[in-house]
Amino acid sequence: MTEIYKIAPAALWREAEALGRFEGAPVDRADGFIHFSAAEQLRETAARHFAGIDDLLLVAVEAEAMGPALKWEPSRGGALFPHLYAPLDLAHVRSVEPLPRGEDGVHIFPAAIP
Repeated sequence: MTEIYKIAPAALWREAEALGRFEGAPVDRADGFIHFSAAEQLRETAARHFAGIDDLLLVAVEAEAMGPALKWEPSRGGALFPHLYAPLDLAHVRSVEPLPRGEDGVHIFPAAIP
């Protein structure tokens, strides 16, 4: 099983839990797909797109469960990132954990994240 990850503001994720599905953050809806990251991409994603932001959650999802709606596509830098072209069914979520920042302002990831 391959896990992919979504960094989401807690308030937005709570709305998704109430709906039973995650339809994406504003940037996802604007781009037409939900942005995810592989484990090895998370630290850069957090630093680039979530620097200085508190009250975030790290959502782990089973990639294979997404079926053909999940596509691995190149970013501007050429790395392949997972993009979901459908709402995320919360049944595929493996875990939701807080993503706090340390005293240095850098997000603290679970030990399992490289």
